[in-house]
Amino acid sequence: MAQIIDGKLISQQIKDELKEKVAELKANGKEICLAVIQVGNDPASTVYVGNKKKACEYIGIKSLAYEIPEETTEEELLGIIDKLNKDDSVHGILVQLPVPKHINEEKIINAISPSKDVDGFHPASVGALSIGQKGFVSCTPAGVIQLLKRSNIEISGKECVVIGRSNIVGKPMSMLLLRENGTVTICHSRTKDLKEVCKRADILVVAIGKPRMIDASYVKEGATVIDVGIHRDENNKLCGDVDYASVEPVAGAITPVPGGVGPMTIAMLMNNCVEAGLN
Repeated sequence: MAQIIDGKLISQQIKDELKEKVAELKANGKEICLAVIQVGNDPASTVYVGNKKKACEYIGIKSLAYEIPEETTEEELLGIIDKLNKDDSVHGILVQLPVPKHINEEKIINAISPSKDVDGFHPASVGALSIGQKGFVSCTPAGVIQLLKRSNIEISGKECVVIGRSNIVGKPMSMLLLRENGTVTICHSRTKDLKEVCKRADILVVAIGKPRMIDASYVKEGATVIDVGIHRDENNKLCGDVDYASVEPVAGAITPVPGGVGPMTIAMLMNNCVEAGLN
């Protein structure tokens, strides 16, 4: 029986620790503030933004919501970001992605001041991570590291395989595992003998974007399997990139979907906000 890594429980622990920290800061006259900008009303984005607001409320972080229409121009959005960059009472700025097609996503990410980039997407944040300097780390990979550490899963010296090379998960994930002294292999759509590479992994992080693609034939006996994917299957049930039913009997530890990596992303965003307020 695999150890089930409970992301709901661990994310709650982190939020409770942050709640205490924020209460302490408030007692000393400092209020942490996050500005969230959503352009248009994409249903998935609306759910995410709602969850972020709820988490802010729970922890005691002030949240400013900018819910602006789909037809907002790039110029107008850059103007809002510029104003928030200059506002010392705002510690974190987050633009909910994706933005509408007429807005250049890269330009928007680059416009946010690195000191307020709580999503960890700015090139300066990514560069800091790659050379081991202090900076904000993309929330999902940071959450995976916390899941491993708080579940007493040793990373140092272990064979770690990351499937996926996106800027938001795959690349920062590999750098964080490296920072924890893991031996890291990154796989992607062009990787030859994917199964063979995955079967070497003591820790397998799956962010491939294909529902239930990874079954037991990819997994070494006793490996830790972290599933970053989230999809709805043909029955409208949530599932991940890992075929949980097939992998769970083989794995030593595994994250479920839902309730694994998902809750950690928001917990780490809140952590980045508090860090931003302390700087």
